[in-house]
Amino acid sequence: MKNFGLLFVCLSVIGAPHSMVWAAEVEYPIILVPTGSDTYTFPKGYQTPWDQIQIRVTEKLSPNLFVLHGSEGLDRLHPDASGGRVMVLFGPDGVLLVDTQSRQVADKTLAAIRTFSDGPIKVLVNSHIHPDHSGANAFFANQGAVIFGQENLRLDMINPQDVNGRPASPRHPAAVPVVTYQYDASAPGKPAVTLHMNGETVDFIPMMPSHTAGDTAVRFRNADVIYIEDFYRNVGYPYAAQRRGGSINGMIEAIELFQSIAGPDTWLIPGHGTLIQKDDLLPYRAMLVDILSWVTALRDEGKALEEVLAENLTAPYEQTTQGDTQRSKDRFITAVYDEVKDFPPVVNGSRTMPTHP
Repeated sequence: MKNFGLLFVCLSVIGAPHSMVWAAEVEYPIILVPTGSDTYTFPKGYQTPWDQIQIRVTEKLSPNLFVLHGSEGLDRLHPDASGGRVMVLFGPDGVLLVDTQSRQVADKTLAAIRTFSDGPIKVLVNSHIHPDHSGANAFFANQGAVIFGQENLRLDMINPQDVNGRPASPRHPAAVPVVTYQYDASAPGKPAVTLHMNGETVDFIPMMPSHTAGDTAVRFRNADVIYIEDFYRNVGYPYAAQRRGGSINGMIEAIELFQSIAGPDTWLIPGHGTLIQKDDLLPYRAMLVDILSWVTALRDEGKALEEVLAENLTAPYEQTTQGDTQRSKDRFITAVYDEVKDFPPVVNGSRTMPTHP
C-alpha cells in the first residue's frame, strides 16, 4: 500500500507540469458568442422587449477579464447585440467594470457577473454617456461602485439638453461620476488614472472629442487589450454624437492615436461590432477622410443638406459596411455636413447643434 501511494504521488507530480503547460497555451481572446451579422428589420413602432434580452459572457480576454453583451436581433438600435459591451475585471481585489449596459437590464448584468465572481463591485469607469453604456450607473453605484469618467461626461449628465438644445432632466445623482479627469490636448494618450488591481494594470485614457466629448479608452496592459468605446464601429456607418460633443475630425485623431499606443498584437474592443486590431482602423479612417473631403467640397459649392444626401456618397462603402441602413447613412453624412462649417464649440460637455427636418 505504501508503494502504491508513492506511485500515485509521483504520477501526480509528473502530471502537474503538463497541466500547467496546457493552461499556459490557452489563446485569447476566446469568442463564446459571435457578434450578430444578419440583416435586421423591425416593423414600424417596434419596441425593444427588454424582458427577452439576455446578458451573457460573450468574450474572454484573459483568465479574469470578461466581456458581457446582450442578445442579438431584439434591440432595434443595436440589433447585432443589445446595448453596449461591458468589460469586467475580477479577482481578489474586487470587480472593476467598464460601462454598465442599459438600465432595463441592470439586474441581468449583475446576475451575469455573479456567474463567475462574487466579489464586491468596487470601480466603474464610463467610456461615454450614452444610455446603452451608462444607463445602469445608479444601480451599480448602489452596489458599491465608485464611478470614474471624464469631466465633460459629468457636465453633460448634470446639464443635459434635449434634441432642440433645451434643458432636459438630469441623471440620477448616483449615476454621475465622482472621480473625474480631463483630456489634455498636449499629451494625447496619457492616462489620467492608473489602477493596479487583480494582477492587472489598468489605464483610464481620456480621449479627444470623438464619439462624444466625454470619451474614455480603457487599457489593460497585461492582457494587451484596449476598450475603445464607440468612435469606431463596424456595424453601420460612423456615429459622431455631436450634441454630446462628438466630432468627425476627432474620430480621425482617435484612429491616429491608436496607431501609436496600440501594439501589433493589441486587441481593440469596440462598444459594438467585432473585436479588431489597429490595422483594421485604417480603412475606417480612409472612409472618414474621403467623405469629409467630398462633403466639404459640396458645401463649399453651396449645396444644401438634402442635395448632399442625394449624392449617395457612401455608395463605394456599402459592400463592406454591415448594417448600412438608410438611417445610419443619413446620420453620418448629416454629421459631416454640420461639422465642416460653423461647428459649435463644446460647452458643459455638449454642443448646440442645428436641427434638421
